[in-house]
Amino acid sequence: MSKTALFVATAIATVWSASAYAEKWDMPMAYAASNFHSETAAAFAECVTTGTGGDIEIVTHASGSLFPGDQIKRAVQTGQAPIGERLLSAHQNENALFGFDSIPFLATSFADHDKLWEAAKPAFEELLESQGLTLLYSVPWPPQGIYFKKPVNSVADMEGVKFRSYNNATARLAELTKMLPVQIEAAEISQAFATGVADSMISSGATGYDRKVWESLTNFYTVDAWIPRNYVFVNSDIWSGVSEENKNVILGCAKLAEYAGYWRAVQYTDFTLGELAKNGMSVEAPSDQLASDLRAIGDTMTEEWLKDAGETGQAIVKAYRGN
Repeated sequence: MSKTALFVATAIATVWSASAYAEKWDMPMAYAASNFHSETAAAFAECVTTGTGGDIEIVTHASGSLFPGDQIKRAVQTGQAPIGERLLSAHQNENALFGFDSIPFLATSFADHDKLWEAAKPAFEELLESQGLTLLYSVPWPPQGIYFKKPVNSVADMEGVKFRSYNNATARLAELTKMLPVQIEAAEISQAFATGVADSMISSGATGYDRKVWESLTNFYTVDAWIPRNYVFVNSDIWSGVSEENKNVILGCAKLAEYAGYWRAVQYTDFTLGELAKNGMSVEAPSDQLASDLRAIGDTMTEEWLKDAGETGQAIVKAYRGN
């Protein structure tokens, strides 16, 4: 065999050997590809793919295209997908701790929410580990406001309104305000409003902007009820099989994603509210009556959560409050 032929054969063997150990990680996500969470995850995926030299290629699947939002966590737990992203509070029915970020009016600014996340993170990671999952990173949403198809000046004005529910907190909010909860995933929002399945929701300006809700809704109230989080997690069995070198790369990319995602959330807040207004929506602070009514409901929901979350939840809130 000539030296050239030997070189080519060696090169081919090297490429084949590398590809034989390469892994493709499909990553299901619930939100649109244009959403900043999805864009952050796409950058994370590229970082991992490049940083591991192609040993691990992460391919993102937005808008619930691989698994619907409510199936993503289970898909990763069972190994149908190695990695995924999901709204943290969507699993509060499993354990109250998943809802620490959705306690109304507990942490309404990004600075306060940072403190709450740091207080909750150790217990949250422990909970995930008990479920066969490993946390990689987590990014907040902008503060939650309430969308309507009409002006609303008090909780009394909400009675009978069809309200998009997506977790325990929103379902309970609907119950306490006498709205009618309808379970709707993020990918289904536009159709639900267009067809009259729902007429209201509590969500960020980002979701409203992504789904062009101004085509169906008219009013957005900046009540800043809470700041929810998305989280990216990997199947722990799969994670244990990753080399230490590649784990370090993935964790490094995760830190970058968490940092970038946080500041995207901060910057996206004003931008999306401006876009809602630009497209004809009324964007305003709640009336004094509406704010007072909602805070009273928030007090009720806080006490309920603390009871459900037990000592772990109470320790988180105590640590957050610094007492």
